[in-house]
Amino acid sequence: MISSNPAIRQYAIVTGNYWAFTLTDGALRMLVVLHFQQIGYSPLQIAALFLFYEVFGVITNLFGGYLGARIGLNRTMNIGLAMQVIALLILAVPTQWLSVPLVMGAQALSGIAKDLNKMSAKSSIKSLVSANQQGQLFKWVALLTGSKNALKGVGFFLGGTLLALIGFKSSVLVMAGVLGFIWLASLFFLQQDLGKAKSKPKFSEIFSKSRAVNILSVARFFLFGARDIWFVVALPVFLSSQLGWDFWWIGGFLAAWVIFYGLVQSLAPNIIQFKQNIAHNKSTASIACIWALALTLVTAIIALLLVMGLPTTLTLVVGLFIFGAVFAVNSSLHSYLIVSYAKEDGASMDVGFYYMANALGRLTGTLLSGWIYQSAGFISCLWASIVFLTTATFLSMALPCATKRHI
Repeated sequence: MISSNPAIRQYAIVTGNYWAFTLTDGALRMLVVLHFQQIGYSPLQIAALFLFYEVFGVITNLFGGYLGARIGLNRTMNIGLAMQVIALLILAVPTQWLSVPLVMGAQALSGIAKDLNKMSAKSSIKSLVSANQQGQLFKWVALLTGSKNALKGVGFFLGGTLLALIGFKSSVLVMAGVLGFIWLASLFFLQQDLGKAKSKPKFSEIFSKSRAVNILSVARFFLFGARDIWFVVALPVFLSSQLGWDFWWIGGFLAAWVIFYGLVQSLAPNIIQFKQNIAHNKSTASIACIWALALTLVTAIIALLLVMGLPTTLTLVVGLFIFGAVFAVNSSLHSYLIVSYAKEDGASMDVGFYYMANALGRLTGTLLSGWIYQSAGFISCLWASIVFLTTATFLSMALPCATKRHI
């Protein structure tokens, strides 16, 4: 059953912090992509700006779970909020100072901040649901993840809108001020020692010893790498440079997509009829495999339709929303599985390791997105995505089976 109201109230504060951070994270990504494309950066150069964001995300997830288990998730959450404020202020320098190393440094801070917040929020939910209420756990994880991603979509639109209305510098200053206020409130209201492990974990335990966590982590690497290969850099640059979309249209379209994606994530337990499937002894491995295969087929169809010369705008808009719906179910199912597989005491250790693989997949996808798009074009990014998704499908077959205790 769900734990006591004080615990739920504390988790609500964590979730609120996570939501606020997500708005600035989504807005900042759109601001950086569109602003630097506007001033003449190539797709590969834009991808390079996010290199440290993803690299330090990998490092943060690897060590952040250990840190959260030792000092408490309240502290890792507040550290993340403070670092994001600093990153935004760094980007508020005069335009002529915005060199590639400076932007990459600010993105490094933002990457650390983002993954400290994600790890803190996802790990906290483990303590709210008892071990024999896995259906309830799936619903809570899906709701948290889906609402976060819906807000990230709002952040995309916010970034494009702010850039068009007040420019890059003023945009990051406004976001830094709002997030700074939220950080101060969090220092006062977030409970001490939230999520701290009863037994102090050893540093050598940062790498998971769980076969289930390890397999799921590798599958997550390929799942999110597959998305980012064509979504992070290639898609917005293609829409701007090839289809002639302006900032409002790009920000609005990507915002609508991510909001839709987040809403589908929230509904994932109902979409896949989780309780009914497990009650009929259908394993989580087979469920994950089916949905990964479906995502592979959707991506292949989009690529084939573009090769056949169908209207590009229509194919991308409709295809991306179908892709988003199927990807959302995959992502939500994975997010549930890692919380379910994580050990009870010090869950942030396993969750952090898993999201390290997630960040590594995003890093790989981001770099491939810029490189493949610049060298071979947009459709080639889709074919590379299909290779990653096929790998994720085969890995899903090796996941442990669910039992009736997971209902």
